[in-house]
Amino acid sequence: MEHAKGSRRPGSATHRAELEMRWVQGFTNRKLGFVNNKTICYPCGNYIIFINFETKQRTFLRCKNGSVGAFAVNGNQGIIAFSDRQLKPVIYVYAFPGLTKQAKLKGQASLDYSLLAFSHSGSYLASYSLVPEFALLIWDWRKKIVLCSQSQPGVDVTAMSFNPMSWHQLCLHSGTSVTLWNIERSDREYLLKSKPVILPAQDGSTMHEQNILFSSPNIQDPYFGPVLPISAVAGLVGDEAETFKPKDDTQPTIHPTVHCWTPTSDLYMGCEEGYFLKIGADTFKATAVHQKLSPDAKAKRRTTFRSISRSRGEPEDGGRKEAQNVSLFAMALHKDGLYAAGNDGVVRCYQVKGTQFQAEDCLEMEEPITNLIFSPDYTYLLVETEKGSLYVFNPNDNEDVLQLLDASEGQFLGVDFIVPGSNHCVSVAESGEVHIWQTEDGACISKMSLHALVTAMACSLSSHCVAVGTKGGHIIFIDVTNVKLPRVIHRVLLTERPVQFLHYEQSGQFLITGTSDGYLFILNALPSKIFQVLGYVVLSHEIVDLTSLYDIEKDASEVIALLCPPDIKRARMEVFSLPTKIILDNEECISERGLLKDQVIRRRSYDLDFPLCSVVKRKDTTVYGYASQAPFICKYHFASKISWKDSPVVKSEKRIPSKQFGRASLLLSPHGKWLASVAETGVLIIHDAATLDILAREHCHSYHEHGIRTLTFSLDGQFILVSGLDGAIVLLKWKRISERKLKDAVDFGNFLLSNLNNYIFQENTFLKNMPEWARILGRKLDSALFESDSQVKFKKGSTVEIEEEDEYFLLTQEKSSEATWLDQKVEKAVKEETAKFADKRKGVKNGIKKLRKKIQEMMFENAKVPPIEKLDQQEFNLDIEEQERQLIESEKEVARVRKDIELENLANAFLREIIKKDCWNAMSVKGRTVRSFHLPCEVQNYPMKERSPEELAFLERILHMKKIEKADLKLRREIVDFESHIPVTKEEGEKAEEGEKLDEEATHALEGSLSSQFGANTSILYPQMEMHTREEKINQIILLRDIIYNVKTAFNKEFDSVTRMKEMEIARVKERNVRISEILNQLEIQEEIWEPTLTNNEKPDQDLKVLDSEIKVEKYLTPVQKAKEKIMARINYKRRLAAQGDNARERGLMDMMNGVLEIKKEDILKMEIPSPPFASKPEALWSEDEKKIYKEFEKKVKELNEEREKYRKMLETELKKLQGSVQETTQTFDEIVNRLFEKKVKSEMVIYQEELKITNLLYSLLLDEEMSTREAGLNHYLEKKRKEKMLTSDAVKAARAQVDTYREAYDILVAEDKLMERGFRKEFSDVPAHHVDQLFKLYKRRPRAQKTKVVYDTTNPYGDRPGSVKALQDAYVQLMKGIDEMDEFTNKPEGVDHIIWDRLCVTRRAKVESEQQIKQKALTLAEMQTFLQRRTEDDEKVRKDIEQIFTELNLLREMKMKFQLDLMVQFLFKQGQVELDSSNLIPDYTDAILINRSIVEELNSTIRAQGEKKVASMVESKDFRKGIFQLEWEHKKIQMQIDDLNQKARDIQKLNVTKDRQLFLTVLNYDSRMNREVSVMEATLTFLDKVHKKNVQQREKLIMELGKQIDQKKVANHKRSKEIREMLVSVSERRHIFEASDSEVLKQKIHKEHYEDILQRQQLVDLAKAQAQELSILQAEVERLRMRTFPAFFDVQEF
Repeated sequence: MEHAKGSRRPGSATHRAELEMRWVQGFTNRKLGFVNNKTICYPCGNYIIFINFETKQRTFLRCKNGSVGAFAVNGNQGIIAFSDRQLKPVIYVYAFPGLTKQAKLKGQASLDYSLLAFSHSGSYLASYSLVPEFALLIWDWRKKIVLCSQSQPGVDVTAMSFNPMSWHQLCLHSGTSVTLWNIERSDREYLLKSKPVILPAQDGSTMHEQNILFSSPNIQDPYFGPVLPISAVAGLVGDEAETFKPKDDTQPTIHPTVHCWTPTSDLYMGCEEGYFLKIGADTFKATAVHQKLSPDAKAKRRTTFRSISRSRGEPEDGGRKEAQNVSLFAMALHKDGLYAAGNDGVVRCYQVKGTQFQAEDCLEMEEPITNLIFSPDYTYLLVETEKGSLYVFNPNDNEDVLQLLDASEGQFLGVDFIVPGSNHCVSVAESGEVHIWQTEDGACISKMSLHALVTAMACSLSSHCVAVGTKGGHIIFIDVTNVKLPRVIHRVLLTERPVQFLHYEQSGQFLITGTSDGYLFILNALPSKIFQVLGYVVLSHEIVDLTSLYDIEKDASEVIALLCPPDIKRARMEVFSLPTKIILDNEECISERGLLKDQVIRRRSYDLDFPLCSVVKRKDTTVYGYASQAPFICKYHFASKISWKDSPVVKSEKRIPSKQFGRASLLLSPHGKWLASVAETGVLIIHDAATLDILAREHCHSYHEHGIRTLTFSLDGQFILVSGLDGAIVLLKWKRISERKLKDAVDFGNFLLSNLNNYIFQENTFLKNMPEWARILGRKLDSALFESDSQVKFKKGSTVEIEEEDEYFLLTQEKSSEATWLDQKVEKAVKEETAKFADKRKGVKNGIKKLRKKIQEMMFENAKVPPIEKLDQQEFNLDIEEQERQLIESEKEVARVRKDIELENLANAFLREIIKKDCWNAMSVKGRTVRSFHLPCEVQNYPMKERSPEELAFLERILHMKKIEKADLKLRREIVDFESHIPVTKEEGEKAEEGEKLDEEATHALEGSLSSQFGANTSILYPQMEMHTREEKINQIILLRDIIYNVKTAFNKEFDSVTRMKEMEIARVKERNVRISEILNQLEIQEEIWEPTLTNNEKPDQDLKVLDSEIKVEKYLTPVQKAKEKIMARINYKRRLAAQGDNARERGLMDMMNGVLEIKKEDILKMEIPSPPFASKPEALWSEDEKKIYKEFEKKVKELNEEREKYRKMLETELKKLQGSVQETTQTFDEIVNRLFEKKVKSEMVIYQEELKITNLLYSLLLDEEMSTREAGLNHYLEKKRKEKMLTSDAVKAARAQVDTYREAYDILVAEDKLMERGFRKEFSDVPAHHVDQLFKLYKRRPRAQKTKVVYDTTNPYGDRPGSVKALQDAYVQLMKGIDEMDEFTNKPEGVDHIIWDRLCVTRRAKVESEQQIKQKALTLAEMQTFLQRRTEDDEKVRKDIEQIFTELNLLREMKMKFQLDLMVQFLFKQGQVELDSSNLIPDYTDAILINRSIVEELNSTIRAQGEKKVASMVESKDFRKGIFQLEWEHKKIQMQIDDLNQKARDIQKLNVTKDRQLFLTVLNYDSRMNREVSVMEATLTFLDKVHKKNVQQREKLIMELGKQIDQKKVANHKRSKEIREMLVSVSERRHIFEASDSEVLKQKIHKEHYEDILQRQQLVDLAKAQAQELSILQAEVERLRMRTFPAFFDVQEF
């Protein structure tokens, strides 16, 4: 390792020169920190950069083994640590500011370290390595030893930090987990213990971890058996069983992003989901901390709030909403609170109280913030953005925010010197950001953004101009005459393809541009020519490398383009010259479309023998190329006599091996004597261009980041600029080189400048006067362009918003109207050609029109001619070639489509064969159905596969074993029966027969199925009550499957017979239908005949056959098939012609017998008797003979009609008989199908019964296997815990022994200390007694602790840590200083000799050291006892785990035993024999009891007898009570009659004789009188009704009038309400206007602010004008002095 000002390794014999690094410039990669209060550091490539933001001083430290890997800083101690990136990486510890190496740590990492972290106090360093170790190591970097380590396979950690309050605790987190590590120490033994943190779910809910290895005793299932853990169900036994979780039970957790320790050892944490979490130090659980929003939900700002967001136009007093759910990426703790920032780019100060927090905005940025770091004194806060920019500010002060780095969006694309001179250099990033650096110290002078993706750059030699190529094909020219204010002065669009190369040749006249499509454009490099495009050259392939050679003597430039055609797999070099003629007379040198003429540029091509990736050419026609497939440099020599038309293969003269690898490039120094090679190794090698000897070698960049990207020499050769993909720019300078070589380079640079000075000043002057390109565009473009897009998106996805003042915003706009230079040339050439050949074009068009008209007339005439004379449409096609081309293309397309269809058909056929093989051919019994004729009944058979030989053999073995078991059981029963043989009586025999019947019924019930009634042999089955072993259950399953197979086979046999019956029935029906059809035809009845057929389900073979009628498309025939079809058609045509010839036999039969040989009865009846010829005459004119003939005619007609009627009736009777027979037979078949359906239902029931038994057996086997797996898993876990117990026991024993040993040493030391105090008087026995007492007091005296006024760091949130090692060391040093003061002679008592005083001082010092040693020992002993206590707790925990495992094993064994005895048995019960609550679909048999049937019947008979007796007694009692109720009713009836008569008598006595009653008694015709009164009352009522109706009509009219008045009032009220609202609005407006106009204070405030703004603007304008005038004067003075003192150069050609 070395830094910028340190010594370098001495050069070897081969390295006669040496380079040194002047400065490094680059940006951070998320690894940075404060190394002291004012200095930050960060790694960049192979270097570590230190920046003092107060003095702006930079220091560099170089890693000699490549790029810097992991990086850590401890600002309190001023040290840094980093690792290199090589095999077996090493960690280096350096001290700042001296940059002295403190330690070199070699660990066990194989590939790389990912993280490093220092403890806040002490000499502890934590490191984490990547694959394959994934190990956490704790180092004592001062002692250079590993204290302890722990591996976490597969865990990739993203952040790591020590607890600031205690180095014994670390926090490591990845993207999905957080782990806290404790470092436990016992004297010199260290141990790492981890504790994972339980994170919330992504929705913020708390997750509860459960031990999935142990079962829950509270969960039981009495029906399905024991409930086992998921791991046992999954069949896991090993370590996976401890952590296995199903996918559905796994809930994703949050993704941590950053963490921060608190003084209470808790953790604050941010996550991607936007939650703010707090992790307890004791609970190890994360809880969400929620924001306490303010009442108005406005974001609070601190008094020191600052904003550097340039794109947000928010006013200072504009209330912004409080940000919620911000994804925090950075945290830093302070006394004021927790400073945190995230994706919204705002730094906030969080005040956390409990589970709530309040936030205040401190700083606002324009991009996300990824890092916050406080300085060691907690004064300054370092802010890092996502892009890599760095800012420093004081949160508690109103100072401006200091920007340390303004990073680019992408990597550096290129870097070059600004000539003339080498005082400045310019770099361009991929995102379009241009930086100008000072060569002396690497300071950034200015920066500008092009807002475009850049692909190439180059600096002009003839002016202070920089050319930049973009991905869109533009070349942007930047004026850098004023390095502090660069500006874009021109832009040209060559093509739409990206610009790949930009190269200025040494004469400074030409700019060579290469694009990705193989075009080379030549531009005039002089600004005075407005960068004119001179022409272009088209190359055959993509350009690999581009270089040029300028011959100063001949004043000629030569361009070399390297190509690698893939067809020849060799390099091809295209060479052409650039004469000055193409500038002076450009139109003569290019074609109409801008292509440079080959005779002008003398273009030639060379094929080289190897594929190359880079090439350079010297003036002596020597060419060097770097091979792309092997690491060596090839040397070629080109003869000048080779013609450009030839393409010879040039062989290399010499090949020099190179130690570099990967893609490389070569570059010649400006004077052509140094050859530099760079590659992906990151090493720069400079060769002697003549001998290819290595002059110097420098490791600038790392191969991990693909090495060096660009390399540039300064014009005088003294400086070298190197940039790489690691984001660093390195400036190198010659440290040691021969003066002659350096002088050659300097002289050539001066000579070249002397030649260029002729027009450098002129071009720079013109360059300064050129207007800015953006302003030119602003005058040309519509103003609407500025309002189009407000954002420009770059590669990283970040968004840069454009201000109105951004002058380069227009460069990013894609103008559809902007044409490329090529398009402009093509358009111009087309216009010229159009104007030149306009007359010829017009003549050709007229000729085509005439020819078209003539052809149309011919086609019209052709349409009228006969078909035989008509020509085909294609005969009128004049373009035969186009027709043939289209025909060929159509044939190719048809062939392609046909091939695709054939492949698709082949795939479908293959799939069909597979399905047919598996689902059809493999079935021994094909699935089919049988349907009834008239009923909607359909029965399906059982599709069955053939059983394999293995299954049959296994079944045969089980049956054979069952026969042996049955024979053995029978023999045993015979032996038992023979020994206990007793004669049986007749009654006992009858009882035995009845018992056998009952036993048969009980057998079906106990077997659990009725399969024996369907042809299955159930005697071979095991009894359900006796299946305990696994083998018996497996055998039972095989036997049950055989029974199912037999039941299906028996049913299929019956099904086949029914199917054959249906086929026969259909045949009979068809025979009858033939006769029925004949009868219907004879009877001339139009009736549809019912024709039964078999459906596709009944004949499934039909589905596999494709009929021609099913194909709806035209069949494709091959030419052979077409020819065969034509031949067959011709033969059939001839056969038909022969059949239609003259046949004498058929003609004679038709003429003589009407075409038939036999006359049937029905034909005779169809015949008609012809009427006599005279029947048409009137009957009066008939003769007697004619009358007789007519009578005979009528008789024959009558007889014929009678015969016809008899025949018709006979046919109708036969028809009914046939139809009835068909109906009867089909209905009989339907009944058979119904019976078959019933049997199918019963067989299905039997099959389901057997399958239910199989399912129960399989479940029992599965449960048995799960319990076995569970037992094996517990045994494995027990064995693991036993091993762990042995380790913990050994650890406890070792720790106890260590504690005992250390305690003995401690006790000895304490005893020695006490003996030392007791022996004081003996040691000073030669001293007088009064002096001894005085000396003893001095001996016991100790220096007081110095109560110095300590200035505590009030901003440090962690405060003072007194328990740290540094604090103990400082206390010991202070104590020794106090002892030294007490040992001075001034403290010596009077009368004490010097020798005695010296002896007292030595004794006291020894006593003090002994006391300090005892204190240290006591602390160590306490720490060891704590360590022992923790090991004891671990051992006790393991012991409890083992006890729990034993408990679980015992419980499992009990469950397993219970499961083996508690069998699942299936029973069959008749309806009424199950006396359970049937509320559910499936009854609950948990508490059910099986009772013998005889017991139930005896109990039922007893109950029935007792019931009959009870019913008889109840009937007798009922009849007696019935008589009593009847007598009581009669008594009540008589009593009620008496009461009724008494009441009537009293009513008669009390009746009043009214006037009406008297009138009724006196008037004779009372009814007529009452009728008259009723009529009078009715008339009165009618009159009153009329009066009421009239009053109602009057009231309704009045209501209508009132309604109209109400409507009018409503309309009026509505109008008044509108007027009131308008008046209220006007009143409020007038009030506001009055209040605003009446506020004199507001007016004065507005006037004052306006006046201050005007005054400030005027002052700024005056200041800017003054500064601009001073700058122009100073610049003119500098230019005048430079031209005045410009040196004279001599001719360097002599040298």
